[in-house]
Amino acid sequence: MKHSKNINSQKVLFVLCVIALALPNICLFFTEQMPLLARVCNVVLPVSVYWWVMTLNSRPGRAFLWSFPLAFFAAFQIVLLYLFGNSVISVDMFLNIVTTNFNEAGELLGNIYPSVIFVVVVYLPLIVWSALSLRCAPIEESFRRANKRWAKRGMMVGLVLLVANCLWDKDYEVERDLYPVNVAYNAVLAVDHNIKIDNYHNTSHDFTFNAVSARDATEKELYVLVIGETARAANFGVYGYERNTTPLLGKLSNLVVFKQAFTQSNTTHKSVPMLISGVSADDYNDIYYQKSIITAFKEAGYSTAYFSNQRRNNSFIDYFGEEADVAVFLKDSVDIGGNVYDTELLARLDDYLAHDRSAKRFVVLQTYGSHFNYRERYPIDKAYYKPDNYASASSENRQAIVNAYDNTIRATDELLSEVVKMVEGQGVSSAVMYVSDHGEDIYDNEENHFLHASPIPTLYQLHVPLLVWTSPSYSAKYAMKCAALRDNAEAEVATSLAVFHTLFDIADINTPYKKDNSALSNKDFKSQPYLKYLDDHNEPVAVSELCR
Repeated sequence: MKHSKNINSQKVLFVLCVIALALPNICLFFTEQMPLLARVCNVVLPVSVYWWVMTLNSRPGRAFLWSFPLAFFAAFQIVLLYLFGNSVISVDMFLNIVTTNFNEAGELLGNIYPSVIFVVVVYLPLIVWSALSLRCAPIEESFRRANKRWAKRGMMVGLVLLVANCLWDKDYEVERDLYPVNVAYNAVLAVDHNIKIDNYHNTSHDFTFNAVSARDATEKELYVLVIGETARAANFGVYGYERNTTPLLGKLSNLVVFKQAFTQSNTTHKSVPMLISGVSADDYNDIYYQKSIITAFKEAGYSTAYFSNQRRNNSFIDYFGEEADVAVFLKDSVDIGGNVYDTELLARLDDYLAHDRSAKRFVVLQTYGSHFNYRERYPIDKAYYKPDNYASASSENRQAIVNAYDNTIRATDELLSEVVKMVEGQGVSSAVMYVSDHGEDIYDNEENHFLHASPIPTLYQLHVPLLVWTSPSYSAKYAMKCAALRDNAEAEVATSLAVFHTLFDIADINTPYKKDNSALSNKDFKSQPYLKYLDDHNEPVAVSELCR
């Protein structure tokens, strides 16, 4: 009797393991915008393979444990679908795992616990059961043979559907469209990217901008680039938001607000490097061979500093920041779970300006801005909009989530106001530029998208604030450049192009890599109406084709 129960439990385990592995394929059938034939193929063929794999051992538990990568992908895919509603695990998702610190991950997972609980409840018991079942009696050979026979028939049908689909739909690509083949392919691409990053110092070693300043070496100048995090233009008061989340910025004279600025990536690990290097969506792969704008300013005779409120993550951001004469990552001295407000950057900037009296100075401040969990980005006494507490990230809690997010924008407003005061207090020709790396979805419509870095971006993730303030002395001395800034305020701007070249132009730094038609302060600037987005495989795609 006990022997019979063991065999029956093995059969139940067999069926449950197949279902667990098949869950992502079933979900993707409903979420992906594909022809019906492709969606049917993407269920029949992979599920038949899972079925067949489970017959390869007399103990289904052992076969399931062999298939642990598939189970991991399945759990990861379900969490991804909970967050974004569609799409497979992308290259960027794998890279985000590598570049996201434990604190960020903890903040996120703690607020999407329904999906986490689901995958734990589904997959963890199966793993434990599979391990325990290894000591049980093997499954009946007749059961295995029968299921293997049906699995093979399913695979044959799936292969026929695959061939028919490839012949009928020329846009269908197995490595991009068939789960889990596409996930494995994306994992390989992510590994290749990391290998190239690890070799970056070698491939970029001999690079030079050949940059020179066109201005007198004794002319005192100070330029500050502030890189925001996860700030979307839609929630900035100076962009017409219903809440005045930027009361201090709104009072600044000589502030130009670029109304139609769009990032070319909705991920930090790609958007920030594009902002501060000479590459864009069109030539992103050149980034492995080039250095950042910090090196260009150094070549032109500037003292340079880089202060970051983000953790190192072995990315281009780290390497570019380290090019500066002074490079400080605030969280290097903080416990892994420690939180540091962006206001700490002000102290670093103040100290730098007090002790470095070079005629020409260039500073980059990288903030943590509006990165989730929003409530951790500002002190409790700076909670202007309430309630800002939410038990979990869900559409039901949207108002509290938006309140917290808007509080982060108020914090950014105060930060930028203080930066401008410090810079203006130097009494030299100066400018402050602020740009966010990407935006954010906050359950804005019935699709209930949340956060950023989704495989298919929305305009909320791409439309970002881009602001330029110039000091009175700079505005008087370089009136034509300031006039060009104002004239281009309504132009469509790709920040990945404009930031780099505008900083060159504002400072009158000449280099073969400078493009006047991409500099907002130049009369020759050309609007970029065909905005591009750097897709998951680092290929440029028209935003109009990609975004919903």
